Amino acid sequence: MRLFLLPISTKRSLIYCQRLNNQLSSETTYVDKLTARASATWLKWEKAESGWQKKVTAYGNKLFERIPHEEWGLKSVPPLSRRREDEELKGGKEVQVQYPGSLISEEGVKEALKTFAGTERQSFHTKWMWGSIIGMPISAPVALLPVIPNLPFFYLVFRAWSHWKARSGSQHIDFLLGRQLVHLTTSSSLDLAYALGRMDASMKEIESEVKGALEGDSNTLPGIEPAVEAERMLLTQSSGRIIADVVEVPELEEHVQRAVKQVEKALKGKKELQEEKQELDKVNKEAKEEAEIKR
Repeated sequence: MRLFLLPISTKRSLIYCQRLNNQLSSETTYVDKLTARASATWLKWEKAESGWQKKVTAYGNKLFERIPHEEWGLKSVPPLSRRREDEELKGGKEVQVQYPGSLISEEGVKEALKTFAGTERQSFHTKWMWGSIIGMPISAPVALLPVIPNLPFFYLVFRAWSHWKARSGSQHIDFLLGRQLVHLTTSSSLDLAYALGRMDASMKEIESEVKGALEGDSNTLPGIEPAVEAERMLLTQSSGRIIADVVEVPELEEHVQRAVKQVEKALKGKKELQEEKQELDKVNKEAKEEAEIKR
């Protein structure tokens, strides 16, 4: 297998595991087969022109978009079975971790991997896995309703499996780090992909700035200085396709697009809160000054 460590912003990264074709054929488990069957059924429902299957997939996809990209990334890492552990230890072959060396240092990659494999991350998924399992019996009575499928129960089953898969992926990375079976490799292809993405983003920013200037819009509030060294995006929605094409891993496009969308939303919310706080501080300061003048 091969890992990709992709910086989404200056403070957040995406991890993705590419499983090689020979591994896919030799390491397919019963869980993998069941997952593939469920995915095929879901795709079939998505193609339905109407009916409850179509509505279920539309609502379900919205829920899936809310699942953190870190969880999706860790789920791509295969669980550490006894057989795989023995093969990796006896073989002594290091797992390659590719990253754009122009944007993140080797130390930064190590820290990111430690975060993905850390106890806090594993505890988080363990907690919510058991929370989903505990909720299953509570949702079971919904099955008594005629015609309507027990969607809450199946969603909890999916979330329990998803958290177990993410925790297993985190444990696998932890194992590789502990046995020093990770080989960090800078990728010129990823550097190129990021450069192409920045060119595409720059063109869009120029168009946005020109449009804003013509309309008289401003990105900052009057009298408020922008935050120093604020977290900024390194990828855009279109970067997913570029990266997937350059490294020839089609599955990466969806993962990158999801991660970019989530981080953009988080940064937007953080910026709005900061601006509200700054505006409130400004109003309070002006009120105090007026009170002092009246005295």
